[in-house]
Amino acid sequence: MRLFSYWRSTTSYRVRIALNLKGIGYQTVPVNLVAGEQTAPDYAALNPGRGVPTLVLDDCTVLTQSMAILDWLEETHPDPALLPADPVARARDRAVALGIATDIHPVNNMRVVAKLKSMGHGQDEAVAWMNDWMARGFTAISQMIGSDTPFCFGDKPGLADVCLVPQLYNAHRWGCDLVPFARLTEIEARCLALPAFDAARPENQPDAT
Repeated sequence: MRLFSYWRSTTSYRVRIALNLKGIGYQTVPVNLVAGEQTAPDYAALNPGRGVPTLVLDDCTVLTQSMAILDWLEETHPDPALLPADPVARARDRAVALGIATDIHPVNNMRVVAKLKSMGHGQDEAVAWMNDWMARGFTAISQMIGSDTPFCFGDKPGLADVCLVPQLYNAHRWGCDLVPFARLTEIEARCLALPAFDAARPENQPDAT
């Protein structure tokens, strides 16, 4: 498999973690978002959304959108599972993962921030915007996850953790106040102590600068 990825992309980070947890080998193909490589005709033909990640399977099937890729991985490589067997527990895990993927990440996306700046907002305002939405999201997530488990919902990391850790990477990067979210940063530390998460860190990617 080939994973078209950018080292600081939180969506790519999610997929790297999941691939590593499931023990699936892949080749990283860097796509420099800052340099605009995602808009090159060859890449845009591969991924019309002009973003990352893009996962190209061994048979050349192309998958895009991180959450869709994670669903595919869970369905085709169910062991180890990222979601519990119980339907209610699965829905709760998915709710946290999607809260990050659909409520927090989109308004922190590089394209959204670039649009804010094009409308006259400065860097400080853009950072304040990102941190505000992250703080709101983390407040909700803190109330949605388990209160006494090593990870978000149990004794091993699941889909919620796979999405949480990359979002916390962004929070650290932009100086979001995480003091009120000690439970989340404790989970983050446990995750990053695991080889699958550590290998997926942005700074450990071949295109890291």
